[in-house]
Amino acid sequence: MGPFLKIQRLGRALMLPIAVLPVAGLLLRLGQPDVFNIKMIADAGGAIFDNLPLLFTIGVAVGFAKDNNGVAGLAGAIGYLVEIAVMKDINDKLNMDVLSGIVAGIVAGLLYNRYKDIKLPDYLAFFGGKRFVPIVTGVVCLMLGIAFGYVWQPVQGVIDFAGHWLTTAGALGAFVFGVLNRLLLVTGLHHILNSLTWFVFGTFTPPGGAPVTGDLHRFFAGDPTAGTFMTGFFPVMMFGLPAACLAMFHEAPKERRAVVGGLLFSMALTSFLTGVTEPIEFSCMFLAPVLYVIHVLLTGLSLAVCSALGIHLGFTFSAGAIDYVLNYGLSTRGWWAIPNGLVYMVVYYGLFRFFIRKFNMATPGREPASADEQTDASTAGGFAVPAAGAALPRAQRYIAALGGAANLSVVDACTTHLRLSLMESNKVSENELKTIGAHGGLKRGSTDVQVIIGPEADIIADEIRTVIAQGGDAAAAAPVAAAKAPAAMVAQRLRQCRLRP
Repeated sequence: MGPFLKIQRLGRALMLPIAVLPVAGLLLRLGQPDVFNIKMIADAGGAIFDNLPLLFTIGVAVGFAKDNNGVAGLAGAIGYLVEIAVMKDINDKLNMDVLSGIVAGIVAGLLYNRYKDIKLPDYLAFFGGKRFVPIVTGVVCLMLGIAFGYVWQPVQGVIDFAGHWLTTAGALGAFVFGVLNRLLLVTGLHHILNSLTWFVFGTFTPPGGAPVTGDLHRFFAGDPTAGTFMTGFFPVMMFGLPAACLAMFHEAPKERRAVVGGLLFSMALTSFLTGVTEPIEFSCMFLAPVLYVIHVLLTGLSLAVCSALGIHLGFTFSAGAIDYVLNYGLSTRGWWAIPNGLVYMVVYYGLFRFFIRKFNMATPGREPASADEQTDASTAGGFAVPAAGAALPRAQRYIAALGGAANLSVVDACTTHLRLSLMESNKVSENELKTIGAHGGLKRGSTDVQVIIGPEADIIADEIRTVIAQGGDAAAAAPVAAAKAPAAMVAQRLRQCRLRP
C-alpha cells in the first residue's frame, strides 16, 4: 500500500471516533439549562468531549488494524497514556491534544498488523501473538513520548500559528477552509483537515473549567466565537444541494425522470436531514466536474458569508436539519441560516440548470447509454426480468460485478463509497453495480476505483471482505454466469410476443 493510500486509510479511520460525537452532542444538549436542565446527562456528554484524544486513539488503532480487532484499540490506549505521561514529564507545557491520540492510534494499528501472529520462544509463549501488541506499542510510544518531549515545541508553534491565522482571518479563513474541505473530499483527506480545525485550532476556557480546543469543542463549551468552520455548511447541505438535485431532475429527459427521480429525491432528503452529501457530490464530481467546482466555490463563499454576518452554528455530525434543530439553542443569530439557505437554494438551482443545459452535462438521467444498456434484456418489452444473480447475497454480487475476488487487492470504504484497489479496473461492470443498488462508480486510474453506495458503504465493505475471506468468490461467479442465459431467453420470448398481432 502506497503512502497516499495509507493517508486515505487514516481519513477513513478518523470516521470511527467522529461517529460517536452525535451521541456526545445529543447528551450534552439535552442536559443544558435551556433544554432539560439535567446535569448528569450534560456531564455524560461532556465526558466524551473531555476524552477526545483517547477516543481518537482507540478509533484510529481499530481502523488501521486489518481485521479491526479490539486488541489494537487496547494497545493504542496504553500507548497514548505512556506517550503523554512521558511528554508531560519532559515539558508540561506541551499539548498535542487529539494529535497525540491519532499518532498513538496509527502506531498501535500498524504494530498490530505486523506482530499479531508473532511467535516467541516457549518460555515466553504466553506473551506471543496478539498479547505482544500492547507490549511493543507501549515501548514504541515510550520512545515517541521522549522524542516529542524534545522536538514538539517548534512543531506546536507552527500549528498554533496556522490555527491562529485560520481562526482570526475571519471570512477569508472560513472561505479557504470551505474550499479545501470540499476539494479534499475525493481523496478522503478532508477528515484530517477537519480534525485539525474542529478539534485542535483555537482555545477557549469556559468559566470554572479547563481549556478546550477546536471549533467544534469550543462551540459546545459555550464559546460565542466558535462555529466559524461549521456554520456555512448549513445553507449548502440543507438547501443548496437539495436544490441541485431538483435541477438535475428537471434537466433529465422526461422519459428518464421516473428512473432517476427516486434516486435524486433520496439523496436530497438525506442531505437536508442529516448533512450526508457525498452521493450528490460524487455524482457531480464524476459526471459533471464543472458543477463540482461551482459547488466547491459556493461552499467556501457560504462559510465566508456566514462568518461576515456573525452567524455561529455548530454540529456534532454534519450540517443537516437534525443538528440544526438540536443545536440552535447554542447558536448566535442561528436563524439567519434559513434566509441564507433560501438564497442558496435559488443560486444552486439556477446555476446547475444553466450549466447542465448550456454544456449538455451528463448528470443522472442524461448519461449516454452504453452498449450494455442499449441491449439490456432486463427491461425488454417493458417487463422486468430478474437481475442476474439477484438471489445471491449482495456482497457476492458486488464481488462478481467488480471482476471477482482475485481482482480485488484492497477493499476499503469511506462515509458513502467503497474505495477499491483492483488488479484490472476494466473488469468492473458499472451497469451491474447500479443494478445491485450502487449510485455510480469512477475509475480514477488503472487500478483505483470508487463506488458510490450511500451510508451503508462501510457495512458492505465488511461483507465483501468477509465473503472473500471465506472463499465465497466462486459461489458468486457461477450463479451470475448461469443466470445470463435464462435472462436472454426471457428477453427473446418477450420480443417474440410483442411482434405477434
